Amino acid sequence: MSTREAAIARRTRETDISLKLLVDGSGQSSISTGVGFADHMLDLMCFWGGFDLELECKGDLEIDSHHTLEDIALCLGQALSEALGDRKGINRVGFAKVPMDEALAEVVIDLSGRPYLMFDDELLPAVIAGDEKDVWREFFKSFALRAGMNLHIKLEYGRNGHHLLEAVFKALGMALGHAVVLGREGVSSTKGSIDR
Repeated sequence: MSTREAAIARRTRETDISLKLLVDGSGQSSISTGVGFADHMLDLMCFWGGFDLELECKGDLEIDSHHTLEDIALCLGQALSEALGDRKGINRVGFAKVPMDEALAEVVIDLSGRPYLMFDDELLPAVIAGDEKDVWREFFKSFALRAGMNLHIKLEYGRNGHHLLEAVFKALGMALGHAVVLGREGVSSTKGSIDR
C-alpha cells in the first residue's frame, strides 16, 4: 500500500502556510497557527482521527483570525483530498457523537467528492477564545470544500463554547478516521466513481 500523505505550501499577502499530512499516522501533531485555541482543536482532531500533521502558519492576526483559519482549512482539505487520491477502497462515510462535559456534538461525513456543509451554530456563544464564532463556520466550510466532503455538524446541547467546539473536533477526527479506513474493493459508490 502506498503512503497516503500530502504536503501543501500556500503563501498570500494574508497567510504563509506549510502543511504535511499523513493519513495513516498515529495521531501525532506539531501545530503552530498563532491562534492557540485553533492549535488545540486541530491537535484534538488529529489525535482522535489517527492523523499525523505538521502545520505552521503565519497570518495577519493583527486584523483577526479569519484569514488564518480559513486558509488553514483550505490547505488541510486540499491535503486530505490529495492524500486520498482516487479514494478507492475507503469506507467513505464516517460518523461520531462525542460529549464534553455538558456539551454533546455529532459529526457525520461523506468523502463523496461533493462538498456541502450543514452546521447550525446557534448554540455557540458569540465569542469563543476571543474570536467571533463565525470564523468556525468559515473554517468548516473551507475544509469541506477543498476536501470534497459532505460535512454535517450537529450541536445537540451545551453552554460552554470551548466544550462545544472541543466535542465537534473530537467527533470530526473520529468520523474522518473511520471514513478513510481501507476495507472495500474498488470505489465505495454504486455508480462506480467518486466525484472529484
